[in-house]
Amino acid sequence: MPTPPVTTHDGAGAPAAERPGQAGHRPDGPGDAGPGAGPGPAVGPAGARQGALREYNLAVLVQELFGSSAARSRADLSARTGMTRSTVSRLVEDLLAAGILAENPAPAGRRGRPAVPLSAAPGTLLGLGLEVNVDYVAGRLLDLRGATVAERLVPSDLRGSDPTVVLRALGDLGRELVTEAGPAARLVGTVLALPGLVDSTAGRLLLAPNLGWRELRPAPLLGADLGEVAIANEAKLAALATATEAPGRLGPDRTFLYVSAQVGVGSAAVVDGEVMTGPHGWAGEIGHLSVEPGGPQCRCGARGCLEQYAGKQALMVAAGLPVTATAEDLLARADGPDGATARAALERAGWALGITLAGAVNLLDIDQILLGGELAPLAERLAPAVEAELRARVLAAPWASLSVRAAGHDPAQAARGAALTALATVVEAPARWVPAILPA
Repeated sequence: MPTPPVTTHDGAGAPAAERPGQAGHRPDGPGDAGPGAGPGPAVGPAGARQGALREYNLAVLVQELFGSSAARSRADLSARTGMTRSTVSRLVEDLLAAGILAENPAPAGRRGRPAVPLSAAPGTLLGLGLEVNVDYVAGRLLDLRGATVAERLVPSDLRGSDPTVVLRALGDLGRELVTEAGPAARLVGTVLALPGLVDSTAGRLLLAPNLGWRELRPAPLLGADLGEVAIANEAKLAALATATEAPGRLGPDRTFLYVSAQVGVGSAAVVDGEVMTGPHGWAGEIGHLSVEPGGPQCRCGARGCLEQYAGKQALMVAAGLPVTATAEDLLARADGPDGATARAALERAGWALGITLAGAVNLLDIDQILLGGELAPLAERLAPAVEAELRARVLAAPWASLSVRAAGHDPAQAARGAALTALATVVEAPARWVPAILPA
């Protein structure tokens, strides 16, 4: 499962080991290759070769099984990977013992010995996603099937807040969720979603202008007992969650431009299920593209930024509503007898989004636009103005299938994406969670 770039840190904030990459297939041992098996390993000590092959093939089986929406039997996995049935059976037993796979009830009514379907195990290994945004903090625990085990969202006005206080409280919330999951579950790691420029390699938040935070290392401030901790940009994590059905498995939307709004406006381009990040991981700051160079002053210091037109705070102020009002409040005002101001605010936001997104479409050749966060419930009202600008400004508009629609209104989509990112370590390198084979 493609993920935004993150660097893991231990509870003290020190970088942890690099994550292994995606695995393909190799035979489990000398003379054990099935049809379609890849090349053998580099020459080295026999024990090291055997251990590397086992790790490689464990990853192949997990990715093959997790990538399917249907359960698969051992025979299915053997046929699809080219491994022998004996190899698959040995490795599956290891994955069952580790709580990565589970056996499902065999279909009834079949003659002979039925094949036992296998799938991701529920409620065993968990990923924790934590999220800080301008008006809330959230936490979500997911299992290997992508099911929510525990979650919490706490509204709060965090503009100008003390990051030490906020992150310590968020760490406590995360520990409460892990306790709620019960002693049988194991936490594989935590990913923290932050709204702003994140240097994931160094584990630093560089700037979150709407929070008033800059130049800090968030992981140590969360406290202990959260496993390896990584940080990433919240819009990229929300986009990843939009593209992903469950750990290791993409959904139907795989290439799109995701735009979300809370107080600020963030975005991420997703191509074939992979989030485009840029060499520093800073791509997607669409909220700070200029709509009007002489427009309203933005918190970032520039003028006329998109979030001054389409951010939640800007929309509510323009509509004559309090900044704490919801998207539903805005729609109700727009549909009411005194809704002219609210309708004008929505029209202006759609116009600004359309101008900005037309530039992105011309640059990236992505014609599917998904609106998330506070924009999701407004998508139907914003779409006409956005699409009008796209048709007028996108060079390839006569030949492109331009569309603007809601991404689904999950108030903590970035927390879900963060939890999925934490669980990606199990899909990519399951051997880390499988007990080692002891020498005889």
